[in-house]
Amino acid sequence: MTMLAPLLESFFTDRLMRQRRASPNTIAAYRDTFRLLLAYAKKRLQKPPSRLALPDLDAPLIGRFLDHLECERRNSIRSRNARLAAIRSFFHYAALQEPAHSAVIERVLAIPQKRFDRNLIHFLERDEINALLAAPDRTTRLGQRDHALLLLMLITGLRVSEVTSLTCDSVTLGHGPHVRCLGKGRKERCTPLTRQGVDVMKAWLRIRQGKPDDSLFPSLRGKFMSRDAVERMLKKQLARAAPTCPSLNNKNVSPHTLRHTTAVQLMQAGVDRSVIALWLGHEQIETTQIYLHADLSIKEKAIALTLPYATTRKRYRADDELLAFLERL
Repeated sequence: MTMLAPLLESFFTDRLMRQRRASPNTIAAYRDTFRLLLAYAKKRLQKPPSRLALPDLDAPLIGRFLDHLECERRNSIRSRNARLAAIRSFFHYAALQEPAHSAVIERVLAIPQKRFDRNLIHFLERDEINALLAAPDRTTRLGQRDHALLLLMLITGLRVSEVTSLTCDSVTLGHGPHVRCLGKGRKERCTPLTRQGVDVMKAWLRIRQGKPDDSLFPSLRGKFMSRDAVERMLKKQLARAAPTCPSLNNKNVSPHTLRHTTAVQLMQAGVDRSVIALWLGHEQIETTQIYLHADLSIKEKAIALTLPYATTRKRYRADDELLAFLERL
């Protein structure tokens, strides 16, 4: 076994898990990156992963691997950049542990992120929101769960991983009703609930009858729902809502679309961007800037303040001798 294997193991166990306390999602993403990279290196170099050395993973090989992700695996540029970020993180760690290979490491760290087109985000309009919330069959326990889950996501803007990790004691419905979650970057935050949200959550908790540490929105087996389960549920309810709101057929709606919808609704209500950033748990307020570009109504209000084309702005002339005197001063 070469030095690469113990170095990679210590990167995951010591750096990511113990020192940085990375989230399970981050660890899984980094793990998948290196599974793909080592499989690619094995095929190219005809070496088993346990026999690979750090210099084998040089900049040319990493560059070909990134091209392989785009051209053969059909990954998007965003996915390619995410894989590169994981590789960079490992090589930053390797630079401290193996300074003898600093030349190889520096060349890998010099590989740039690839620029990509940034499309406008998608969000739901008010009639689409109402149709989606009306879709679940609330005469059943499953329908009550789906309705409560969708409404909570639309009110709070929680990420799907944050929603699926909620427990029954994550919700406070007394004075100052809110939802507590451990978000991205291990930041705990509280998001207030509306009166409608309080009423729906009270009804759901009466039906749920769970213990404090039980999942707030359990799967059919009573466990915590997975990301895929939420996506399947949303797809099912969108299909039920589409006949009453045909515009849903033209939108690619994911759980993250509900988060975008929350942000746009807050922005349209005149909430300051700094408050929206706190609401959504954004690390930087600049991240919230994307919702300004997405909301056409804000731009329509701006253009309404401008003069129509083919018109002239008249010169101001005082209609009083005293005002004319003051104007000449």
